[in-house]
Parts: sequence; structure tokens; C-alpha cells
Amino acid sequence: MDAIRTEQLTKKYDLGWRKGKLLALEKLNLHVHEGEVYGLLGPNGSGKSTTLKLVLDLVVPTEGNAWIFDVPCSKVESRLHVGFLPENPYFYRYLTGAETLEFYGRLCGLRDVSLRKRAEELLDLVGLSHARDRRLAGYSKGMLQRIGLAQALVHDPKLLLLDEPTAGVDPIGSKDIRDLILRLKGMGKTVLLSSHLLAQVQDVCDRIGVLNRGQMILEGEVKTLISDQRRLSITVQDLPEAARARVEDAVRAAGASIVSVGHPQTTLEALFLDALRKDERGVGEHD
Repeated sequence: MDAIRTEQLTKKYDLGWRKGKLLALEKLNLHVHEGEVYGLLGPNGSGKSTTLKLVLDLVVPTEGNAWIFDVPCSKVESRLHVGFLPENPYFYRYLTGAETLEFYGRLCGLRDVSLRKRAEELLDLVGLSHARDRRLAGYSKGMLQRIGLAQALVHDPKLLLLDEPTAGVDPIGSKDIRDLILRLKGMGKTVLLSSHLLAQVQDVCDRIGVLNRGQMILEGEVKTLISDQRRLSITVQDLPEAARARVEDAVRAAGASIVSVGHPQTTLEALFLDALRKDERGVGEHD
């Protein structure tokens, strides 16, 4: 079963009288498999945030449909098992970390002992047990992102939607969030994240999709996409220095064995930029 599925999903924003419409997303067919981490990439204005808003039914599609675990996104019950961290989350900064999670837990129907236990579990999961009684006004950007992840997990959802989860976070905080996403995957969660930090996406995502001007221009498994098919590397063992320049037959003749044959990898950043260069329509503003 797909955790998220869209068919011909399209969104056009009305710019007002005589100004026409802005195409934010065009005929998106997206499949996010259950249990995977899927990265939605693209430059500013590519349609990433619009996609998340459509899936969450925060905006109404102009055309097309979307489903969460086979439930139409237009139905409230589709979001019962979804946690969401927006790009710029707002919290009541006078509350402590523990109070914040208890507040969101009550909204999700948790009460008393189970609520307090869940709050403590999440504070430990995101590494904020030491700051449980500190007001959010004293939290760093990285700590706020982690408490945001904790609130998204308070009702133990099967699917997490994360919009730029490491935006404005320092390298240490970014690594902490990356490690947390990997832990969530290990717990069986499905994660759809939107990001422009390509190195981090490369580390945590199973598959990616690249959006540009509202259209999907590249999609696939990360390992496959970053494999450079134009070059071939051969790793050998016990090869004499004089025989290094020879081909496979010469390697075997020299008494060495071929350990592995594979394609050297490029980087996700290079792949991303190359895809944008090949997309002749250029870059627009659609988020």
C-alpha cells in the first residue's frame, strides 16, 4: 500500500482580477511507499510546499486527487495517522517542553498517566529530556525543530510530513534531526520530507523526486540516481604496481582477483543541478 498517492494533482492560484492564474503544481503523480523516507526536492518556488498542503487538504486542488493510506485526502479521517512539521512552526513560547507536548497530546485525546508517559518518551526520543522544564523562549532553533518533531509524533502517527525540517539549524542540530529521521524509519514510520539541503537528503532518503516549476523532472532511488553510469571502477586485490594500468585479463594474468565492479557515485547536489539545467523551462516561483 502507498502511504501517499496522487493522480494528476494540479494547483493554480488565482492572482486576482485580470492578472490570470499562477500554476503551482501540474499533474503530479506521486507514490510514497509505506515505510520509506521520500525526499521532495526543488528550488524555491518549485511546488514542494504546495504539494504538502494539498496532501494535508490545507488547500483545495484545481484538478486531480490525492490519497493517504487509500483514504481520499479530502476526508478528515485521512489525517488521523499523520504528523506534520511545517517549515516555520509556531509554539507558545511561555510553555515548557513538557507542557508543550502535553498540550498537543490533549488535543489528540491523550489524558493523565498515558499523556505524561508519552511526553517523557518523546522528550527522550528527540534528546530534550534535559530541557523538559525550560520555556520554549529559551530554546535554540535546533531545539525548537526537535520539539516540533516531538509534537508531530505525539499521537504515534504512521506517516510524517516534514517541511524543511532543518531550516536554519546549525550542523550539529541538522545531524541530530537526520539521525532522528533514520530512527523513525527504523520504527516503521513513513516520512515525506521537503528540503533543499541535498547532502542531508542523500544520507536519509530511500527515494527522491525533484520538482521544478510545478512539474516532476526527476525521480528514483537515491543509490541508483547518484550512480555514475558513464564510468566503471574495478577494485582489485594483491595487484602488483606494474600491472595497475592493465585491463581485467591482465589483472587475472598477474595473479590478482577482481573484488568488485561498480559505478562510482556522483553527489545528489550535482544530480540536482544537472536536472535543473536540462529542464529548459527554467526556474519559476510556485511555492
